[in-house]
Amino acid sequence: MRVCGLMSGTSLDGLDIAIVDFSSVGEQLEYKLKYFVTVPYSKELTSQLFELMDPLAPLHKVSSMNMYLGELYAEVIKESLVDSEIAYESIDLISSHGQTIWHEPSVDFDHSFARPNSMQIGDISALAEHAGKPVIGDFRTRDIAAGGQGAPLVPFADQLLFQSPVNGRVLVNIGGIANMTVLSPSHLAQDVIAYDTGPGNMIIDAFVTKYSNGSQSYDSNGDLAKLGDVHGEWLEELMRHEYFSYPAPKSTGRELFGASYADALWSKGDDYGLSSIDKIATITMFTAKSLAIAIQQHIHTHDVKEVFVSGGGVHNKTLLHDLRQHLPPQVDVQTSEKIGMNSDAKEAFVFALLGYLGFHKKPNNLPSTTGANRQTILGKIAW
Repeated sequence: MRVCGLMSGTSLDGLDIAIVDFSSVGEQLEYKLKYFVTVPYSKELTSQLFELMDPLAPLHKVSSMNMYLGELYAEVIKESLVDSEIAYESIDLISSHGQTIWHEPSVDFDHSFARPNSMQIGDISALAEHAGKPVIGDFRTRDIAAGGQGAPLVPFADQLLFQSPVNGRVLVNIGGIANMTVLSPSHLAQDVIAYDTGPGNMIIDAFVTKYSNGSQSYDSNGDLAKLGDVHGEWLEELMRHEYFSYPAPKSTGRELFGASYADALWSKGDDYGLSSIDKIATITMFTAKSLAIAIQQHIHTHDVKEVFVSGGGVHNKTLLHDLRQHLPPQVDVQTSEKIGMNSDAKEAFVFALLGYLGFHKKPNNLPSTTGANRQTILGKIAW
């Protein structure tokens, strides 16, 4: 089966498209990534999506955008393949993560109507209608219904495809939010551990946008952070954020580390008398250190020798340097290309995999990492 996996993350920078061929030989799953591209969102669309992440966003705008994104995804897939070697007609299934605009895995149960919830928009019926293909999507809500956080979902694929018989591994994805999967060597019995470690590129991008008055949206190669000095006192204050003390499984997003938080931190940097460049350097180190401390907690329990990084953060050389600086020298930090996975394509690939399995009625969540009460089949299908 040829599956088109779609992913748009919390960075709101565009739509990742991965086309993957899957086959099953007995119990063995075989796969090949045939095509990958990221199609950027327009500035206007990104701005509109930011507005919809406000809890007070008008409901009619959320509902309308839900339908619009379904149409847009269908158009973008077709247009992206025009000059490729992939025939659109060869795609058997589209598997779409959708665009998260709200993720609230923990709620106040004193309110009788409150339930853990998550909303990804990009309606799968609209996508199926305009694409002329069956679509599977809305993966997170089933895990939440089963008592889980609805995240992280990538660790299921990490264990299935990348667990080593020899070394413990940590697979990291640095998107808007940073997350990790901790895998012991396959001969050990330790559970897979996975959770969102905290901010990834989200606050860095916000700071660069402020610094450049909107002419830049990210720190290319980490060049800006490299020029600045890290403010130690402020960094220690940042590391006292309450999220880092929460027990796993846990997940987060713009609700905690979004625009209002970034605005408050930018002003706090002013209170310390920091230049814009020093603010960017400090906040880059904040992402690196919070991630490194999370990894360090599992090095001995899971015999970790290797860390493989994917996501947009792999292009920030200063961020990777800072991460290595905070890990023991015996832990080798590489990009996921080292294990045969395109570091930019990984999340879209994973949702192609989750869709393939869900379409064939095979369990595709990992309760030890999401906190679900049982393993189940994620995804709704629009024929």
